[in-house]
Amino acid sequence: MSRWLVAGAGGMLGQDLIAALSESPGEVASGTPGETPGESLGAREVTAVNRDSLDITDPDAALAAVAGHDFVVNAAAWTAVDDAESQEAGAFAVNAVGAANLARACSAAGARMVQVSTDYVFAGDATSPYAEDAPLAPRSAYGRTKAAGEWAVQSLCPQSWVVRTAWLYGAHGPSFVKTMARLAAERETLSVVDDQLGQPTWTVDLASAIVRLVEAQAPYGTYHGTSSGQTTWFDFAQAIFAELGLDPARVKPTTTDAFPRPAPRPAYSVLGHEAWRGAALDPLPSWHDSMTKALPLVVPG
Repeated sequence: MSRWLVAGAGGMLGQDLIAALSESPGEVASGTPGETPGESLGAREVTAVNRDSLDITDPDAALAAVAGHDFVVNAAAWTAVDDAESQEAGAFAVNAVGAANLARACSAAGARMVQVSTDYVFAGDATSPYAEDAPLAPRSAYGRTKAAGEWAVQSLCPQSWVVRTAWLYGAHGPSFVKTMARLAAERETLSVVDDQLGQPTWTVDLASAIVRLVEAQAPYGTYHGTSSGQTTWFDFAQAIFAELGLDPARVKPTTTDAFPRPAPRPAYSVLGHEAWRGAALDPLPSWHDSMTKALPLVVPG
């Protein structure tokens, strides 16, 4: 019987993690920090906590929550990228201090940890996929705080996996996919940037990959949890329109400079997947195949 704690369980990825863990051979028992999870019908017990039931910036609360668990997945994060530019201390408290508190608690409890991170830890100026061991060079406050979180987890809990992801979308939160579907109903045409390259990643795929990674007892270290292949936001938007039965020509290309934001966006967010292959595991599916499967669930009806 393995006992899991998922922090950030109310978020887009967190909810799909709970769903993935609730599939055979286990089922979910949500609880409050420090409580023993409910009886499971299978091989997993899962405690789901969100920011209302666990403040990861409180070290004592983290210790109490982690006690009694075998695996901890930290999907809790400050993800308001632009707000982090003016509130870096707040973002650091969640993304770095919170991650450190969970990592320290895992070490004390003998638990293993998965830290979910981001492509923003890189400069975004590469021309070939970033390797898992590529030098970190974040250009935004969000990226700096997530890089600090990676360092903290790896330093304080060597029995850990860092899983970087990017361009996430899913059924349980706001996303680019939902925005495109909404704007398609409101506007005849829309402009989408065509000079940022990345890997749209379905949260269902990432959640499943995290469970596979842990249960395969893959080597500890850094993995890139992004879809295979690459595309631009513009091409992704056109693909969404086409899949929804809309005219993709309604999507027009534009540049990042036309939409200035407080936080700089990486121009290149393509991540390499060699660590998965090194662990004899398959990387995530192609972004286009997953989008086709995801759309009826992300944009129902």
